Amino acid sequence: MAVALPAAPAAAAPDERPEVPVGTWLAARSQPAVQLTSLTYTGTVAVPTSTINQATFNQLVEQATVAVTEGRISSDERSIAKWLFQRIAADVDTYLTTTTPERKVEAQVGGLCTGWWVTPDGYMVTGAHCVQVGESELSKLFARQALAKFNEQDAKEIISGLRGIEADEEIVKLAQQIYVTFNSAHMQIRNLRQSLSVVQSLPGGGVDKTAKPVPAELVSVGESYPGKDFALLKVNGQQNLPTVPLGDDGDVRTGDTLYISGFPGLVTNTPFFSLESKLEPALTEGPYNAKRTTQTGVPYIQTQAPSYHGNSGGPVFGKDGKVVGMLIAGTVSEGGEASESESFVLPVSIVKEKLGEKNIKPAQAVTTTRYNEALNDYFRHHYAVALPKFREVQALFPNHPYVAKFISDSQQAISAGKDESPSSVWVWVLAGAGVLVALVILFVLAKVLRRRRRRRSRPDSPFAAPQPGGRYAHGAVPPPAWQRLPVGQASPPVYGQNGYAAPYAHNGHPNPSPEQTRAVRYGQFSPSPDGNAPQVADLQQQIADLQRRLGDQPPHA
Repeated sequence: MAVALPAAPAAAAPDERPEVPVGTWLAARSQPAVQLTSLTYTGTVAVPTSTINQATFNQLVEQATVAVTEGRISSDERSIAKWLFQRIAADVDTYLTTTTPERKVEAQVGGLCTGWWVTPDGYMVTGAHCVQVGESELSKLFARQALAKFNEQDAKEIISGLRGIEADEEIVKLAQQIYVTFNSAHMQIRNLRQSLSVVQSLPGGGVDKTAKPVPAELVSVGESYPGKDFALLKVNGQQNLPTVPLGDDGDVRTGDTLYISGFPGLVTNTPFFSLESKLEPALTEGPYNAKRTTQTGVPYIQTQAPSYHGNSGGPVFGKDGKVVGMLIAGTVSEGGEASESESFVLPVSIVKEKLGEKNIKPAQAVTTTRYNEALNDYFRHHYAVALPKFREVQALFPNHPYVAKFISDSQQAISAGKDESPSSVWVWVLAGAGVLVALVILFVLAKVLRRRRRRRSRPDSPFAAPQPGGRYAHGAVPPPAWQRLPVGQASPPVYGQNGYAAPYAHNGHPNPSPEQTRAVRYGQFSPSPDGNAPQVADLQQQIADLQRRLGDQPPHA
């Protein structure tokens, strides 16, 4: 008689995605490796004082007089002043000239982008335009940041020269435009210094208390968009950093969903969100629309996954969690506003090409391996299995920004009875199966007991014992096929107290077996050399033991 025990659930592959949304799973895996990058320029801005070029200005006044006489402008003083300011703003160097004293101010400009670790020892990938700014663009940035005060002062001074005229909004704007143009053109930047850093989020997040900018070295830089917009950074003194894996261009195609991770400026630059929450990357998704090629032959992927300023340099993933590209650019409206509907991604093949030029091989530390395994267990509600793995990650990389929260959440879930780990669920399932097995054993043993009592007066079994070597004596009746063993093979070992194979080892995990369900036999007893009476007593004792054990089973098992 055979009884089949219930099979334990097949263990999922360590890296098999659990049944949660792709975005949820992907964000949890990638966030530790995605970091905010900072580019900062510091320098001394010097700008000369300006004065009216009296000769050219007198000529302009004569032109205004003629225009009034001919009726081309109104004769009121405000209209004449506006006409003069318009002409000066259109050609500032003709009507203004530099003089002393020179004015100076210390200024700092910069920007934030997204980067991601590709090796555990501190190599990071980001965009070329995230690590360097052209001279023209840099001057504009310094002018906007450092000259605002000077522009306002100069505009007030020229307006004060309009005696008896009350300046309206149009005159004020014209005056400011004159000095924005003039001061920007004559500004000098001295003692320019550049610094690159990675804003590493520490446990809890927050740049005020639990994050720190770490200096980064620029190892390699390509050409800004529409070129191969790639840069490689190195942060020294790092180990066991979380990383993201690189895929291939062929992993995605038109119609597939792409996922962009990064730090959109509309969040990092807003005053409404807490500092710690700003350091959590945002994940957006959208379809792969088409593959494009620039006029210089550089491939780019067009996608409708939303992106904004600040997302530049961020990794772009396929649904399998591997990087298929890097977010570089988006479309901008005529007013300068970013459009979220179109984004352009540098394919991962270019990233690999640039890494290869510096002999950098992307790698994954045990930190990432254990963390990903723990996340899969966590999302399957196997909190007791996930918890030691999360703790291992914390020991390997104490500055991990997210693992402490997962440790806390796992502990709370276990305390709340939400753990569904196989070892905690199947112990009760097998206990219930044990009741069934015990009942079957009771039935079989009782039946054997009755048979042997009836057989006391019967002759010995017609089945002869085998001779040495496994042969049977001439004329003897061999036992049935199910009782025979191959020549030289001993009786099979018996596990457990009742003669059935134990489905779980001492540690609570399934024993290795190619079968999910194992059938077992009962009632195969060897003849007692002293007759049947001692064996009957043994059987009765086993039955009594089984009855006592049945009373120890969990309720409703």
